[in-house]
Amino acid sequence: MSNAVSLAERFNRECECSVVDVPALRARFDPALGTETHAHLFADTPVFLAADHAREMQRVIAAVESVTHLPAYREAVLSNAPEIARRPPHTRGVFLGFDFHIAPDGPKLIEINTNAGGALLNLELQRSQQTCCTALTDRLCGVSAPGSVEDEIFGMFLTEWRLARGTQPLHTIAIVDDAPGEQYLYPEFLRFQALFESRGVHAFIADARALTIDSGSLMHHGRRIDLVYNRCTDFYFSDTAHSALARAHAQDLAVVTPHPHAHALYSHKANLVLLSDEPTLRAMHAAPEDIDVLTDAIPQTRRVGAAEAHWWDQRKHWFFKPESGFGSRGTYRGDKITRRAFGDVMGGGYIAQRFAPPSERRRPAAAECFKVDVRNYVYDGKTQLLAARLYQGQTTNFRTAGGGFAPVFLLDDAAAAPR
Repeated sequence: MSNAVSLAERFNRECECSVVDVPALRARFDPALGTETHAHLFADTPVFLAADHAREMQRVIAAVESVTHLPAYREAVLSNAPEIARRPPHTRGVFLGFDFHIAPDGPKLIEINTNAGGALLNLELQRSQQTCCTALTDRLCGVSAPGSVEDEIFGMFLTEWRLARGTQPLHTIAIVDDAPGEQYLYPEFLRFQALFESRGVHAFIADARALTIDSGSLMHHGRRIDLVYNRCTDFYFSDTAHSALARAHAQDLAVVTPHPHAHALYSHKANLVLLSDEPTLRAMHAAPEDIDVLTDAIPQTRRVGAAEAHWWDQRKHWFFKPESGFGSRGTYRGDKITRRAFGDVMGGGYIAQRFAPPSERRRPAAAECFKVDVRNYVYDGKTQLLAARLYQGQTTNFRTAGGGFAPVFLLDDAAAAPR
């Protein structure tokens, strides 16, 4: 075990520092961020991560990216996808989220998301960090300033536009979701609007169900939309209420990102069955080094078949997830599942993933213990931002007192060496 890994584990067990000025953070979001509704959005305590583990996560991300370019993989994941997801657009899709648990033998990739939320909220979290104890400050790796990451995030959207439209000017971005004002992460929508406006692009927040097509353009109450930042969880636009969005994407009337193709390629839960299976990866002609990385980092994942009687007996070793779900909806930890919920799982449409326990963040003085999920915000195979989520219970949530998004402090061996 490296010095940095050992030190990160120690700090996660013992450090009592509160490094986030939560009241100041809330003040920056008012009135969008109500104390009652978002009481557990931000944690005030950091998570410590060895830089070696950050580099391992990047290797996993690179291996996934490599496999997604294989013709056999694309054929396998797109053959059962809806028509709207099969045609590859010119764009890559913004904000892939690679979520990891940090196990004793290294990071384990739990899932991949296509419209991962929270990036700008976590940048605000960085801005609200206070100085930690001197025992830590001289052991930290450098992290990018929030302003430079904001530039990179805006540059990502500009890259998407240029991939699709070349040198045409980008005038208008719509941040789109169903009933956006009622969404839990609506405060982030406001931050994105401000970010785009500060870079000279007109931006507004729109209800996906209120979009229309007029004279070959995607419109919202008379306003023409050039680019859609899509936050809808109807990943294939199958709901009739999203017909305008579906048509705009299918007919290239507006640039939509992230899009159905990215979801089918990266984020459909059943893709983990392929990515965790060595014989399948070999048959797809994946590079041997990618196979080694993926089969080590992705817990074994299988489709659940109702005819297989062994699932109930072995349930404690598995985590059950709906193939087409998002977030933590409909997911069950095997050792906690009820007979009724198990019946739903056996009804079809579920995968089982070998249980990979999350690491823990303890605060001994308060007798608190949180589970930790580490998210990489990724574009074009590169991690732009690291964030952690602290929670209690079976799955990540924003209902745990003391939990929520947490800053990540990286420790490197050079800085962590004994002195």
